[in-house]
Amino acid sequence: MNNKETPGKALHIKKFIPGIAWFFLILTLVCIPGYDLPKVDKWLIEINFDKMVHVGLFTVLAYLFMLPLAKSSLPLAEKWHYAVKITLAAAVYGLITELVQKFYIPGRSFNLTDFAADAFGGIIALVYCKIRLFR
Repeated sequence: MNNKETPGKALHIKKFIPGIAWFFLILTLVCIPGYDLPKVDKWLIEINFDKMVHVGLFTVLAYLFMLPLAKSSLPLAEKWHYAVKITLAAAVYGLITELVQKFYIPGRSFNLTDFAADAFGGIIALVYCKIRLFR
């Protein structure tokens, strides 16, 4: 926390609770065994619906961590610095979830395109925040 911040705009852990909750929601979803997942129609597979879900989940994850930054009184350069770190952390989290699925979750496997979709979701949140929130 910057000493120049006003008390109402300080970065407190409670402001990150939505992002933390979303983090655990994603963790819960990726830990569902493959045989417990619902069967999807062929057309959903053809339009890569799974990848859209990954992009959406990780866009929201990164955004929920960037939003408190945007509302803080941190200098713009510092907000951007942390937003880039959040984007990288989201990508690393996507990679870790894929590895967890491969080695620990029955009926699930590592999928490089799922990881790419996760990383892309973080990038979407970064670009959105750069354009709309970090001004």
